[in-house]
Amino acid sequence: MASIKLAGTALRELRIHLCQKSAASQGVRNFIEKEYVSLKKANPEFPILIREASGIVPRVFARYEHGVERAVSLEDASAEKVSATLRDLAAKAN
Repeated sequence: MASIKLAGTALRELRIHLCQKSAASQGVRNFIEKEYVSLKKANPEFPILIREASGIVPRVFARYEHGVERAVSLEDASAEKVSATLRDLAAKAN
């Protein structure tokens, strides 16, 4: 995955919610295992929060300037779809 630039946009925070065991969260877990380190290295000062909870629908929450938030479901999404969703959220911040 090429680096996703998060800092320097109107985006202020990303929160990724997922279940530790459900099949619906498998793609999100794969994304975190394979891509989180490179994403964090590319954006060391940017807050990226990972929240695990049993039985929840996987989602990403993007908080922008002025407290605006967007939530996107990641249910049954592949790791590639998770990456594309994060790119889309970052692009909408410009």
